Amino acid sequence: MTSRTPSAIPLHIRLFRTTFRPIFRGLFHVLAEVRIIGRENVPKEGAYLVCINHISIYEPPFILSFWPVALEAVGAVDIWERRGQSTLAKLYGGIPVRRDQFDRQVLEAMILVLQSGRPLVIAPEGSRSHRPGMRRALPGAAYVIEKVPVPVIPVGMVGTTDDFMRRALHLERPLLEMRIGQPLHLPIIHGRGQQRRDALQENADLIMRAIAALLPIEYRGIYAE
Repeated sequence: MTSRTPSAIPLHIRLFRTTFRPIFRGLFHVLAEVRIIGRENVPKEGAYLVCINHISIYEPPFILSFWPVALEAVGAVDIWERRGQSTLAKLYGGIPVRRDQFDRQVLEAMILVLQSGRPLVIAPEGSRSHRPGMRRALPGAAYVIEKVPVPVIPVGMVGTTDDFMRRALHLERPLLEMRIGQPLHLPIIHGRGQQRRDALQENADLIMRAIAALLPIEYRGIYAE
């Protein structure tokens, strides 16, 4: 993980973000019909945690391009090992995280981002589902909010399936939707041990239910009810 502090983003990363965002917005507009719903729910300033459903590789560039401000981003560490994706992730200044592992250093980096007053985006499921249908959230997002109680902005992504690029290249111009929900404030965590772990998972599930409420039924997976 990069050693930079969240309060001092290097100039080359700021310049890349300034260039990357409009270029990718243009590409998405060429390839797809883009629809953003709920822009009024984005806080005007300050720190907040954006939580999204995660089907494919297309959600991160989609939300990073179209969000009103440049978000800090967390991504699976294997992205940093793939040609092309690794270059974009490094230039953007993302935070790599290992799937299914408790990584205190990464969690602390996320906490520092929020403490510095900047918004951060994360996929609570921890990895791509590769098909519509949400999976059980990991408790990491709830842990971060426990340490820095900022608002959570649930965001439902529609159309970002694995076949998006194939359809786009066949000139179908598939619909991509970003559905932004109202800010969510999680309950305070009480207790210790298993009681605390259960409460963290409940808060993570609350986030996912808020995302599910924004999505078509076929996208909701285990949060359909």
